[in-house]
Amino acid sequence: MELLRSIDDLQNEHRHGALSIGNFDGVHLGHARIVERLYAISRKIAGPSVVFTFDPHPVRILRPGSAPSPLTWTERKAELLARLGVDVLVSFPTDESFLALTAKQFFSQVILEQMAARAVVEGPNFFFGQNREGNVTTLQHWCGEHDVSLEVVEPLQVGASYISSSRIRELIRLGDVTQACELLTQPYRIRGMVTHGAGRGASIGFPTANVEAIDTLLPGEGVYAAMARAGQARHPAAVNIGPNPTFGEEKSKVEVHLIGFEGNLYGQSLELDFFTRLRDIQPFHSVSDLQQQLQQDVEEAQAIVENE
Repeated sequence: MELLRSIDDLQNEHRHGALSIGNFDGVHLGHARIVERLYAISRKIAGPSVVFTFDPHPVRILRPGSAPSPLTWTERKAELLARLGVDVLVSFPTDESFLALTAKQFFSQVILEQMAARAVVEGPNFFFGQNREGNVTTLQHWCGEHDVSLEVVEPLQVGASYISSSRIRELIRLGDVTQACELLTQPYRIRGMVTHGAGRGASIGFPTANVEAIDTLLPGEGVYAAMARAGQARHPAAVNIGPNPTFGEEKSKVEVHLIGFEGNLYGQSLELDFFTRLRDIQPFHSVSDLQQQLQQDVEEAQAIVENE
């Protein structure tokens, strides 16, 4: 996988392949269906499989107040797409001038000139150009005029509705990371920096890493079973997202107890893969009651992570 952050970085070996354009936020099973066809077609035409995505999400520029919280950061997206067989990820630095391109200009400049695509693979809800004026019907017409093949991949339905990044965001907001993971290609992951906390966890036998500067969607309040990743090390973890009502703290925090870990993580990056929500946040009558519950959380979290 090659990650390119500028059109200027494109080399000839990145062009003349199969192209799919979209946000691919979260890289869910619906995206995997598109990439499966993208990969197959790229091999058939002996060219690269290329995903062209946007950083930041166009809505962050057009309507900042309504921009969705991202499910993945760029490097994580590249990692997930590489697992599916994508050769090149173009993470285009979106700006107002780019978003002002008409559908025809976008097709001509991006698909034909810059990417020199020989094939395009999209879902039926693909829109492009200023005000989303281009759609798959428009794309089909122009691709036909320029001898570019187009395949439209039907969306994937699980349960009563189709898989989408919006559906997954709602599940994560509600804390249903188990169901969200069933729709994703890999467990839902966040990242942040470990900062100094009050040290209260250590004083009661359950030291925690306080994680801040999280740049993706945070799961809803609760206690979770997760896998913590610190550099190359992996540890099962019990994660508390929310306040600490037993000690009268109302501020919501992300506190991670890395099971079996001894050491100092201050100032380091920590990544968390979420598997299951264990319980609600709740106050306890005594520190002893809290300790008993934390021990149960740790045992449950360890058992869940070790079975993944």
